[in-house]
Amino acid sequence: MKNMLVVTAGIVAMILSTATLAGPREDLLAQYAAAAKSAGFSAVRGQALHMQNFSAGKPDTPSCTTCHGKDTRGVGRTLAGKTVEPVAVSAAPTRYTDPAKVEKWFKRNCTEVLGRECTPQEKGDWLTFVIGQ
Repeated sequence: MKNMLVVTAGIVAMILSTATLAGPREDLLAQYAAAAKSAGFSAVRGQALHMQNFSAGKPDTPSCTTCHGKDTRGVGRTLAGKTVEPVAVSAAPTRYTDPAKVEKWFKRNCTEVLGRECTPQEKGDWLTFVIGQ
């Protein structure tokens, strides 16, 4: 009986320790899901958001692809000619690990492209898309 308790305690400790290993990306997605009251995020919707042209933002930045390009694994360029690192996690593994930086860029880019801040649902969908790339 004592051995069974030790084994059970060990299993519970392992489960709890892996539950706390969620990284910053998973934490962001959980925050967006809670804010959106979402049942889940969609990489398909995220990709559509990335590719879609909008008319409410700045005329010279109608879509995410204007600066980031259609290939999320490739390097992009701002209108001023500055290099933009790939948005795909497979090409830029440290992307989206600093929540403050993620929020800063969402605010700036969504305002320029969509003409408003992105909703938590849009943020979660887009992150799901680029994390899977």
